[in-house]
Amino acid sequence: MTDNESKVEELEAGPTKSGFVALIGATNAGKSTLLNRLVGAKVSIVSHKVQTTRAIVRGIAIHDNAQIVFMDTPGIFKPRRRLDRAMVMSAWGGAKDADLIMLLVDSERGIRGDAEAILEGLKDVHQPKILILNKVDRVKPEDLLTLAAAANEAVSFEQTFMISATTGSGCDDLMNFLAQRLPEGPWYYPEDQISDLPMRQLAAEITREKLFLRLHQELPYASHVETEKWEERKDGSVRIEQVIYVERESQKKIALGKGGEAIKAISTASRKELQQILEQPVHLFLFVKVRENWGDDPERFREMGLEFPKG
Repeated sequence: MTDNESKVEELEAGPTKSGFVALIGATNAGKSTLLNRLVGAKVSIVSHKVQTTRAIVRGIAIHDNAQIVFMDTPGIFKPRRRLDRAMVMSAWGGAKDADLIMLLVDSERGIRGDAEAILEGLKDVHQPKILILNKVDRVKPEDLLTLAAAANEAVSFEQTFMISATTGSGCDDLMNFLAQRLPEGPWYYPEDQISDLPMRQLAAEITREKLFLRLHQELPYASHVETEKWEERKDGSVRIEQVIYVERESQKKIALGKGGEAIKAISTASRKELQQILEQPVHLFLFVKVRENWGDDPERFREMGLEFPKG
């Protein structure tokens, strides 16, 4: 039984509520970690490498009578490449389409750089907003109060929450608030659904996460994973073929590793996690291909769920 199913059994009589909540913030503020925490399952990849989330990922949680559709947006930063611009456009677009915006701030880093620019951008966004200070277990209470005051002086937030996405501290209060705050209305998704990400795309995201975790110091951002084949077999297993696209031959050598060591480790880690999610044996085959300037290919952007920026 999933967390959502158990929560449905506990619903009290009364009108249902539903709504979309955009989770925005600077890169590596902990958005994906928080999304997985609030949904109660892994729906967004997590990496210590910045800018891991590239497109909007929706995670669906049920709390009391409310269905909360979280939108984990790409981290907002100063774009340098076409892919960067597409990611930032996606983040702001998701925020403006939501019923409520949650700004997540890394309490250790405070309000500077990208976080400061986001606060400035939020002044032109009219949706109701709440402030979430993350990693509060690593910051002195007096510093947290100073940080909260500065953010609320810059932008009008309805509420401020102090949490730790890693430990879950403060997350229950946040969920209680969201369940009360969302408007009455029917649920958008079936009660047992936790994400709108197609399984083929989720599988590609999981492999991309393992790629980042294994090669974060060696392989640049010029990599992309696509699931090309998905075959359900008669013995109850699934055969999955994925391609890792890189831009240069030198990057292909890094992804493969000496004697194929790197690609074997990535494949093993991804296969194990996919088996847990799918609850069936998985035969995973990874291939690495060079596709020069894939970052300028509109088709690749569509595969990632991003709009291709012109110019």
